[in-house]
Parts: sequence; C-alpha cells; structure tokens
Amino acid sequence: MQTMTKLVPRSAARAAALSLLVVLPLACRKGTAAPPPPPATVAVVDVVTQDVPIRMQWVATLDGYVNARIQPQVTGYLVKQNYVEGSFVKKGEVLFEIDPRPFQAALDQARGLKAQAEAQLGRAARDVERDTPLAEARAIARSQLDNDIQAKLAAAASVDSAKAAVKTAQLNVEFTKVRSLTDGIAGIARGQLGDLVGPATLLTSVSRLDPIKAYVAISEREYLQFVGGLDGTAAARPFPNGDTPLELLLQDGSVYPHPGKFVLADRQVDPATGTIRIAAAFSNPANILRPGQFGRVRATIAIKQGALLVPQRAVTELQGSYQIAVVGKDDKVAIRPVKVGARVGRMWVIEDGVAAGEKVVAEGIQKVRDGVPVTPVPFLPPAKG
Repeated sequence: MQTMTKLVPRSAARAAALSLLVVLPLACRKGTAAPPPPPATVAVVDVVTQDVPIRMQWVATLDGYVNARIQPQVTGYLVKQNYVEGSFVKKGEVLFEIDPRPFQAALDQARGLKAQAEAQLGRAARDVERDTPLAEARAIARSQLDNDIQAKLAAAASVDSAKAAVKTAQLNVEFTKVRSLTDGIAGIARGQLGDLVGPATLLTSVSRLDPIKAYVAISEREYLQFVGGLDGTAAARPFPNGDTPLELLLQDGSVYPHPGKFVLADRQVDPATGTIRIAAAFSNPANILRPGQFGRVRATIAIKQGALLVPQRAVTELQGSYQIAVVGKDDKVAIRPVKVGARVGRMWVIEDGVAAGEKVVAEGIQKVRDGVPVTPVPFLPPAKG
C-alpha cells in the first residue's frame, strides 16, 4: 500500500517561516517587560514663619579684670611668705618679706649723716649771725661774711640731701615687705625662701576676678554689623551696643548664670588676621571663673520678624551655593537655589528661594531629581538625646 504525501509549495513555506520569525520576538518582549518603578518616598516638612533672635557666637578666652605682677623693688634675700597660695588677698597685704637688716643699717647711716649736716648748718648759721654786725662795723673783712653766708648755703643743701637719703632708706626698708597691688586671687609663689630676689624677679601674680574679662576676636564684617554700621550717633559711646546682654557658654556646655556686656574694643584691627579684639565683662562673685579658661560668648544682635525656617538637614551645599528640594502640589520635585541666613538651633533661616507653607524634602533628598514625582510623607524629627 503506498502512502501519498501532499506537497506544499516552496513559496508558501518560506512565507510561513518569515511570519513566525516576526511574531516570536514580539511575543518574547511583551512577556518580559518590567513595569515602571513607583515614586520614591520622601519625608517633607512645611516652611514655617517665626520671629527668631539673630545670634552671633565667638570663642572667648578669660582673663582677670586686673592682673598685677608682684615683683620686689629692692634686692635681697627672701625670708618669709605671708599668704596662702590660691587664696584671696587684699590690696596692701604683705605677701613676702625680704631680709630688712641691710636696709635698716643704711637707714641708720643716712640718719647719722643727716644729723651731721644739720649740725654743720647750725654752726654756719651762727657764724653768719656773729659776723654780720662786725662786717657792718668794718671790724672784719666783708669777704669773711661772704664766706660765712656761702658756708651756710652749702650746709643747708647738705641737710636737704641728707633728708632725701633718709627718705630713700626708709622707702627701701618699707619695700622689704612686698605687698599686693590689688584685691584678688594670689597665684602660686615662684620665689622660695632664701632666694636672692630683685626688681626683675616675679614672685607671684594677683588677679582681680570679679568681674572677669572674656576676650573675643571678631571679624571686621561682624564688628560693623554688630555696631550698626557707620552710624555717627553710636560713635560717641566707648563701645556701640555695649548694653547688649551676653551669654557665656562654658566648656561643659553649660550656660553661665550671670549675663555680661561688652566693655571695650581694641584700638585697631589685626592686619594679620583681619579681626579686632573685644573685651566683655562678666560678674564672678564666687570666683568660679579663672584666667585662662576657654568658652564661647553669644550675643543676640537682633530679632528677625517673620523669618522663614527649614530644618538644616533640608539644605544641601554644593560648591559654596545652597539648594532645597521643594515638592509641589503635583508631588513633583523642584530643585531650587536658596540664600541662607543665620542658624537657629536645628533650623536655618532662608532669606530667599522659598515661600511660607511650601513643602521641602527633609529626609531622602538623595533619592530625588528635578522634575521627578515622589510620594511625600510627614517628616518626624529625631528625638533630642
């Protein structure tokens, strides 16, 4: 039995094969195409309006309001220390004593020379008194009276010189007691008993600590801003805005309880650093603050009315410029350049670039691009810890 196979024309077979090649790729692509990703979720916060204090802050170095270097005024051997190191001393209190015996001997000698000079003056005065009538009666030569008068004048000068020598010797005896030049805290003694000390020797220092000074260095721009520019009415005061209350922040982060105020500005701007040195004074009744401590002085120079605030984390700095990602009503992102102002806690004052009530990206800003849609959710600030 013979089976008959129906032959398909060659042209029809070729057409079917071509159709299959066209359909298969389309079917494959349709089956593996991925759906577009959902919009990124970002946390947004509203731009708020608030009256905020504008503060400036500088690093401060504390120093005594008066610092007295205690140095002897005579040369001698140190024989006694009368104060407790680190204690409060009063002006005029004897801190050290130098061996007074050589100076007492010099005083006794000066007194003896003074007595001799006074005796010579008395004799010369009697000679003048005796010879004056004799010279008038021509009983003696006039030249003898002239010599007597000159001898009296020389004796009087010797008495004056001897009196000055006595005063000098008395001062030297007093200078053997080295006294404090001011009320304050006396430092550790640098001179030891038995040391040969002199006017070049620093025995200790006494610092008046109530009030205490805090020195800060501020830039020319800050100085002009703080004093209110070139207003002629303020120039008459020792330091413009000197009544502005100041806060002192200590190294442990605490705020010193007593406010201070600026008391003086240096006469010049340091050309090497472009800063001017300013001194502030703070009450220090318990002498807690000491010279050499570091801190920060903070001043509120103005209150900015209706300032626009955003979290600092919402602001991105790029090559010296600042920008913010704003989410519009259509949930699309617009990257805007902004002009920033002062920082207030965790917030940043925005001078230009946003409006009150707009929503800005505070978290997830690295996910967004200009013009892309996002899914905004409320921003929850981290707890303070």
